[in-house]
Amino acid sequence: MESNRIVPNSDTQRPPQPVRQQELLEQVHDKVTEIAAGMEKKQIAEYLQLMNDPKRLLWLNLISGVARGVGIAFGITAFTTGLLYLLKGLGALDLPIIGGFIADLIEHVQYQMRRY
Repeated sequence: MESNRIVPNSDTQRPPQPVRQQELLEQVHDKVTEIAAGMEKKQIAEYLQLMNDPKRLLWLNLISGVARGVGIAFGITAFTTGLLYLLKGLGALDLPIIGGFIADLIEHVQYQMRRY
């Protein structure tokens, strides 16, 4: 028995094979170039290189942690110094309720500073 399928003429519906392959290759090349540019922009290669070198990763994390700790210490010191000067100035104004509280707080801080 013969099948009654109609086979379309391949010459009229599809372009010749070499032209189609060339188009596909150009599309693939464009996409790969786009992906490579994106990876370069996001510095994935450097990240992977860092992940493959544990000693360097630990060293960089140690240095960044120390820098962060020193920065926090300096920041807190500057902030509390400014706050104490502000409170000392408010204590000198002799405000009824706040003045006594601030004076007690300053005395406590000065006592703690003399202790060490």
